[in-house]
This record gives sequence, structure tokens and C-alpha cells, in this order.
Amino acid sequence: MVRDGQAGSAGRAALLALMLLAPALVAGCQGSGIDSTPVPPQRPAARPAADQPLAPESLAMKDRLAKLQAQLLSQGLLRQDTGATDAPFDARILAENFERIALYDEYTARGGAFVQGAVPSRLRRWESPVTMAVEFGATIPAAQRAKDRAEITGYARRLSRISGLPIRMAPVEAANYTVLVLNEGDRIGFADRLDALFPNIDAASRSSILTMGPSTYCLVFAYSTGSSPVYTRAVAVIRGEHPDLMRLSCIHEELAQGLGLANDSPTARPSIFNDDEEFALLTPMDELMLRMLYDPRLRPGMTPDEARPVVQQMATEILPPPPS
Repeated sequence: MVRDGQAGSAGRAALLALMLLAPALVAGCQGSGIDSTPVPPQRPAARPAADQPLAPESLAMKDRLAKLQAQLLSQGLLRQDTGATDAPFDARILAENFERIALYDEYTARGGAFVQGAVPSRLRRWESPVTMAVEFGATIPAAQRAKDRAEITGYARRLSRISGLPIRMAPVEAANYTVLVLNEGDRIGFADRLDALFPNIDAASRSSILTMGPSTYCLVFAYSTGSSPVYTRAVAVIRGEHPDLMRLSCIHEELAQGLGLANDSPTARPSIFNDDEEFALLTPMDELMLRMLYDPRLRPGMTPDEARPVVQQMATEILPPPPS
């Protein structure tokens, strides 16, 4: 899943695009993907004693993203409300959005790169507890580290409460879900550290992280072993140069999508899983979709056709029709 932006014909400067490295993409490729084999503990990167100056690339990115956030806000985007007043939804809408977001992929791997194009997929999720860790680049200021760590820790608790999936914070060496907060100057020199953290990372994911273009704002990859639809490892990258709201928006979207809500839908509203940047933070409908994803009536590996009747039943239970 990649969150990126580009100038649009209407002047909207940021769109969402989400990418999931599905189990099928790593199956049959010897040594590709990230498997669940334990690796020796890695020592966390040393933290600087004092804030380090930003590289010119980071200063330029920080200015670019500050202007982008201001533009989005001026257009009434990056909303932080629930959308209840102007985007009501019923069981049918909830079920249709869940199917599109949880059971389709927006990107597929082809020729060592990721190609956009929505295709039916399988339901994927974690079946074992998630241990989440945050690692910051050397030039992330101390105050921002404290703020981001608190936001991520609180949000992990919220995701766990909604889904029922155990999620706890852990040291980097003990984590199976790593969140990297990096400035441009940090990421450009991050190859050795990335290889130490993820020694079996596939070439496409590695390249996507190390060569993030300026229009890519954040990303997450979730991995399985072989052809399994069950996740065992994930890595998210958040640009440190984001202003506070956009950085928090990236945290909300990428961390949730790394749990299995992999796709993007232009009809999903109110939702952060949409291309239009209307909502900045996880919405009530997003919470319901995450709850449905981890309902035991659904099983990893289900196709859209297999899951559809179960999804429709769950949606009706959650949002029963009004009495006639």
C-alpha cells in the first residue's frame, strides 16, 4: 500500500493509491518477500544526543508538504469529523465497501515492479498477535519522536480494541510490524539498516522504500509466508517531513491497511480508504470494516464470492434496516 499524490486537473494536489504485497506475489519465488523465520536480534539505531539539522532534500520536502496540507485544508479536505451529517451509510453500502477494500488489490507485481489495476483477491489478515515497534531516522527531532510515538501507541491500542487482534508495542528487535518514520536525508542512507531489519525483503519492496519519489507520502507492505493468506510481517514508512495532520493521517491509514484493509475505493465514504483525501482520520465506517475483517465467520483466503454472503449478513447485523 502506497499513499501518494499528484497534481490533478481540478488542482487537487494529493490522491491516495494503496498497494498490498499479497501472498500470491511472493509464492514460488525463492527468497522473495519476508518470511517468518526468526532472525538474530538487531540493535536499534543509536539516537542522536541532540536534534540534527535537516538535509537540503528534507527541507525542500518539508516546505512542499506544508504547502500541500494548507492547500488540502483550504479545499475542505483532510476532514477530522465522522462524516455523519453528509455521508450516511447503510448495510448495503458498508458491505459493498468492505468487499472492494478487503477483497481486491489495487496493485499487482509484474516484472519486479508494482502495476496499478484493481483485481479480485483473497481475504488476508493476521492470525497471531502483532508486536509493533517504531524506529525514527536520525534527523527526526526529539519532540516529534515523542509526539509520534504517543500517537502510534494510542492508535495501536485503538486498532486492537476495534479488531480484537492483540496488538502491543515492542522493541524493534522483537517486532513483527515495524513503523519507520524517516526524513529524506535519513531514508536515502537507510539501505544498510533496512537490510538488517528485513534481511529477506524482496527487491520490489526494497526499491519502493529506498527510492520513494516526492509524490509518495507513505507506504506499507504486509507479508505472508509462501502462499498463505495470513500475515506474519509488515513494514510501514511515514515521511517525517509531513505537517502534524498529514503525518497523523498517514499513520491512521497505513497502520490500518497493514492489518488487511488493502485496497482503495472511490465510492468509500466516509472513509480514509479513498483517493480523494476528504477524510484524514479513521472514520466510523472504517472501524466497522476493520471489525468485520477480524470476525471469525470470515476466514483468510476467502474469495469475494465466498465472503459476500457472510459480509452482507454481518453488515445487516451491524446496521439493521429501520422498522417499516
